Amino acid sequence: MPATWIKDPLAIFAEGAERGVVIKDGRIVELVPTGGQPITADVSAYDASAHVVLPGLINTHHHFYQTLTRALPAALGRELFPWLQALYPVWARLTPESLELGVTVAMSELLLSGCTTTTDHHYVFPAGLEESVDIEVGVARRLGMRVLLTRGSMNRSVKDGGLPPDSVVQDEDTILADSERVVEKFHERGMDAMVQIALAPCSPFSVTTSLMASTAVLAEKLNVRLHTHLGETEDENRYCEEIYGCRPLDYLEQTGWLHQRTWLAHGIHFNAGEMARLGRAGISISHCACSNQLLASGCCPVCDMEDAGVSIGLGVDGSASNDGSNMMQEVRTAFLLQRARYGVGRVSHLDALRWATRGSAACVGRPELGEIAVGRMADLALFKLDELRFSGHGDPLAALVLCGAHRADRVMVGGQWRVIDGVIPGLDVGDLIRRHGAAARAMQAG
Repeated sequence: MPATWIKDPLAIFAEGAERGVVIKDGRIVELVPTGGQPITADVSAYDASAHVVLPGLINTHHHFYQTLTRALPAALGRELFPWLQALYPVWARLTPESLELGVTVAMSELLLSGCTTTTDHHYVFPAGLEESVDIEVGVARRLGMRVLLTRGSMNRSVKDGGLPPDSVVQDEDTILADSERVVEKFHERGMDAMVQIALAPCSPFSVTTSLMASTAVLAEKLNVRLHTHLGETEDENRYCEEIYGCRPLDYLEQTGWLHQRTWLAHGIHFNAGEMARLGRAGISISHCACSNQLLASGCCPVCDMEDAGVSIGLGVDGSASNDGSNMMQEVRTAFLLQRARYGVGRVSHLDALRWATRGSAACVGRPELGEIAVGRMADLALFKLDELRFSGHGDPLAALVLCGAHRADRVMVGGQWRVIDGVIPGLDVGDLIRRHGAAARAMQAG
């Protein structure tokens, strides 16, 4: 196959690539600087003069199934713990069919927003959904999106002092056995991996200490990453102090999680000493700006975290606490939230784009992603600035963030176009909305 020259972009989030990039065999093989020409032979040009080019955005935290419970009346106006208690009984009605629809909606929405790699944290396993990860892998392969799917878990139900009902939890042996199964069946290694698996007990208030520790041991044995919610609310701090006699980060260390294999969702309520410990351990944080504001959980101290050596990525979080799956909107929200916290001189639009690309790549342990550079994977998002919202713009990269870009015109994953002219080829969006809406109504009605 000939190489592809993404030629003469309107702007590009990379240095030394003013005339674009050359793609071959799924990787970036050349950056073309101002005044230059490709030196790669047999090149076919794609005119990108109307496009702003970004590395593919990377979503580091999500719950795909929650697209079926967006803006649910019973959960509106609640903080995290009562919000979960309102939603667990509805999520317990998930079926394989509704899950597949929920996953397809979430991943399609992400892809259309310029996201090329996504994680998912699936931790709800009612009877009949034992192969949830298998369903997610199938959708990812159909859409051609790069994924790090986490085999989530809960085994501490209400009767044990946790929050979830008995109907959505599993026992430790079942969880560990299936964790090993999905890693052996699906986890790919190497720079071009499309499907990877991580292990992800849900939270300190929904799993036992034994499961946390056993999962860390299993992740070490299988050489996969670890993920969980931590530092999201003050309620969580109080819960850990009451149940475990320590703060959440101390609990994490006691269970064998304080190392670079781990990335955490939220990270709002860590003190300065804890941030330093996170940095020394090489732990990354997924900042979920929309979710944190909707649930009034607080504001992640992103700049203080980075000063302490912590890598920061962005995550849209579940569609019941966002209530969307749009990575460009998440970039803008993170920029505005952190600008308000730290001031004009500390946070720029380029920081927000960096969090969603290189920072997120660090969270998922994929340094070959999130950057337009020679040798990196050819995952790109191309945006046009031809909507009314952009009229009169100056700096094209700044316009993406400040003017509120929300939909990519073209998206490439591993050198293959997965979005063309704002559409996912082969996906009947109208039919998907109809079937997904019907499944959501049936689940919510009980």
